[in-house]
This record gives sequence, structure tokens and C-alpha cells, in this order.
Amino acid sequence: MPSRSIFTLLLILLLQPDQINYAASDTVTVRLDNLTLSDSLEIEQLYNSFENNLDSLVNLWYIENSLAEEPDSACLAESDSINTQYPDSVYIERLSRLPSMVSLTYNKHVRSYIHVYTGKRRELVEILLGLSDYYFPAFEEIFDYYGIPLELKYCSIIESALNPRAVSKAGATGIWQFMYGTARMYGLTINSMVDERRDPFKATHAAARFMKDLYGIYGDWLLVIAAYNCGPGNVNRAIRRSGGKRDFWDIYYYLPRETRGHVPAFVAATYTMNYYKEHGLCARPLELPLPVDTIMIQDNLHLDQVSHVLGISKKMLRDINPQYKWDIIPGKERPYALQIPVEYSMQFIELEDSIFAFRDSVYFNPKKLTKSPSYYTSNYQPQAPSANMAKLTYTIKSGDNLGYISEWYNVRLSDLKYWNNIYGSTIRTGKKLIVFVPKSKLDNYKKVDSMSFAEKQRSIGKEVAEAASQPAADLPGRDGDYILYTIKSGDSLWEIAKKYQGVTDSDLIKINGLDNGNDIKPGMVIRIRPKG
Repeated sequence: MPSRSIFTLLLILLLQPDQINYAASDTVTVRLDNLTLSDSLEIEQLYNSFENNLDSLVNLWYIENSLAEEPDSACLAESDSINTQYPDSVYIERLSRLPSMVSLTYNKHVRSYIHVYTGKRRELVEILLGLSDYYFPAFEEIFDYYGIPLELKYCSIIESALNPRAVSKAGATGIWQFMYGTARMYGLTINSMVDERRDPFKATHAAARFMKDLYGIYGDWLLVIAAYNCGPGNVNRAIRRSGGKRDFWDIYYYLPRETRGHVPAFVAATYTMNYYKEHGLCARPLELPLPVDTIMIQDNLHLDQVSHVLGISKKMLRDINPQYKWDIIPGKERPYALQIPVEYSMQFIELEDSIFAFRDSVYFNPKKLTKSPSYYTSNYQPQAPSANMAKLTYTIKSGDNLGYISEWYNVRLSDLKYWNNIYGSTIRTGKKLIVFVPKSKLDNYKKVDSMSFAEKQRSIGKEVAEAASQPAADLPGRDGDYILYTIKSGDSLWEIAKKYQGVTDSDLIKINGLDNGNDIKPGMVIRIRPKG
């Protein structure tokens, strides 16, 4: 990214308004002035915040998957051209066509944000378009219930880039960026296990109630957007300093710098989400399940238990249940909601007893509950081995991954990476890893390197069914009649099924004679569906 001075200079030189007079429509007010140095810094500040949210978004599992997918070719065919910038008259005319209860003012600031959304980081804006298909129908239903203009759903793009795990420098959390006090005021639960600010749907109910209360104060939706971002106190102060004016653009320069950008960024987001095809932008397909079902949990439950018994990807479960900070649903406190793909809801009901009983003494051992699971260890600092630890080496086998190995030796994943100078998750077959184990258990762990995969899994209480080693060729029929797939490390039946239209993980279990979704391992060949 260019330096601040270069960035500012480019904005001043490139974003000068057209010298034309425009008539304002009912919802579009036109204000075109020269772009000042202060304006450019404000745009840069919000742009940096937007960039940070997008960078954080990329780290989510379902976003990583979608980046590998190409946009819809039909969308590309309909688009005018890539990265097109239009005259002001075009933007104004398009905004005037949008049905909106909110005044969609157009000016130099809005134009600047439109250029940001439709220009730089286009690939990630396409991710937002894909996410909007998942989140916005629910947001619209909630906003309609509270009488909030549906277009205010676009505020979530400005607040968090639709990232349920977004956390600002000030501690605001979730898609709707609630601070702790406001979240509690609007009924969101925040405790050691649960942060409902990260629940996209509960947080949207809270956001709608907050917006409704703010509209009761100001009677103006642009001031509601400003007050949502910086708080009513700052907006009231700006109104007082302006001499009592209650129009957003009249109090613009009395507001905190970051808040000044929120309204023009909102208008630009509204434009972009409605006219993205005209700029060659296309929604990226996402792996998030549509639809999902909600099951109320009234006992303690670990996402691992659901994943193992039903064969659902644990990463996917985390992504659609981001409010559970440690993968634990503390249902004994009070009922909590679990979201699962709708095709698994009947299986959950049928196997409920088995799910709650699966390794329950391991997941809910009071001593273990005081230890952080390896998935969330951002505050944990890896430690050098102590004097009572012994050093072992483990030779990586085909199908191994760091998660398996850390479980087999009962060590933290972060420690295993630290001991071996591993910064990602890629390991190579045949390489040796250093592992430190308690000297008192050295003889037990020495055996791990020579054990089969099934033996290692059984040593930690995970049974590997016989069907897992059964190749598809041993099943009735000829392989030549079927599309085949070779299992890779980290695959799940749910993820594989999503790659083939009309195929479900239940189909894969049935056609391959498997007992459940865990009966697979790397190198195994499975049937996908009949050819033709």
C-alpha cells in the first residue's frame, strides 16, 4: 500500500467531481465539492478499517474454500467491464432508482467509497456478495419485524465486512460490532463460554432494537447510522456544536473522524450491492450450508461430539456457530441454540443420546475444562520443554496431519509447531517431527511411531471401522460405472459431496457401504455417483 502522503495526493488528484449541476431526486441529494486533505484522511482511515476486516475474513475456513472457486460465468457474461468508473451522472441516476427509506446522498465522499468497493480488493468484495446470499435474507426478515428499513442491512458491511468474528481495536465484536455494555443492554449473553455478539442472528435482533431506539431519538436514519457507530453522546455533541442542526451533512465536521465516513460508505455499499454486475463483480459461491436447522441444547455439548457421531465437518460447525468460543455449548446453564445443516436434523434427533454420551467424560472432565483447546490459542505462548520431559521423534506417514499427531501424543498443537519451527499446517510424508512427552509415560509414547493409523486412533478412544479400509472396488458393481474420488488428508464426506451437484454425504455413505461419515481415511477410493 502506498504511503499516507501518496495515497492522499492520489485521492485529491483523481477524485475531483464533474463540474455539472444535478437535480436531486426524492431519495438522492447531490452535494459535490472539492476533496480536501482532511476528507482524504477520513476516507483512508475507514478504508484501512475495511481492509483489516476483509483480511480477517480471509482466515475463515469457508472463505478460504470460496477463494478457490470461480465466480458464476453467467454473471461475468452480463457485466459491462472490469473495474469501470462512471461519471457522477450515472451514479446519481442509479441511486435514484433504488427504493429506499434512507436518503441516499451522493457526493465526493460516496464516489470515493464506490471506487474503493468496485476497484481495489475486488476479489474480497465478491466474497461479501456471496456472504450476503447467506446472511441478508435473515437480516431482512428481522429488520422487517422491527420496522427498520431493509437497506440498513448494508451497515453490516461497513461495520465488519460480514465477519462474525471481527473485533475492533476498541473491543467491538461481531458482525454488528457491539461493545460489551451495549450488547448486555440489548440482551446478548457474554460469558466465558459464549459471546452472542458473534451470533449473526441474535446480534441482528439486538442491532434492530438499538436502531429503533436511536430513530426514536433523532427521527432521521442517517443520524441513526452515525449514532450506531459512535454513540448518541457524540452525535448529540455534534448537534450542539453545529448550533442545533439535525442534518447529517450539516454536522459532518463535528463528528468523530471515523464516523464521518460511515454514512458515505453506507451509501456506496448500497450502490455496490445493487449494481455490482455493472462493475464486473460477481458473487463467489460459499460452502456455508443453506438451509440450516436450529436445535435447542439443554445439556453441555462439545462440537466434537456432534462432528464425530454425525460425520459433520467440525470447521463448518464452528463457522455456523461462531458464538461458542471454546467449541462448548454450556446447555446446563440454560438452553442454547445449535445450528446444523437441515439434512442432519433428523439424524441428530435419532442419535441424540449417542451424541451426548460420546466421550463425555473426556470433553467435560473438570480438569480439562480449565485448559484451552488448541483451536483457540491466540493468547497462549508455546513453552520450551521442562526437565521432566523426554524427547521423541515421529516419522510422518501418508494421511497424517498435525492435529492427529498432537492428539496421539497429547500435546498442544501450538507446542508441536513451536518445537519443529512449523508456521503453517503443511507437513511432508517421511519427515521427522520432534515431540516432547512426560518421562513417566515415555515407554507408552515410544510405541506411537510404529503403530498403524487405526491403532493410534484407538489409543485416544477413536474407533476406526473396518469399512474405512474397504475400497470401492470390493462393493457390488463395476467401478467403471461410477465417478470415483480418492480421499485426501483433511477431507470430510460433507465437503466432498458439495463438490458434486445433487450429491449429499448421506448418498456417499450409502453408495460406499459406510457406517457413518467418519469411516474414511486418506488414500481410500470412494464412489461419488453413477456415470451418465
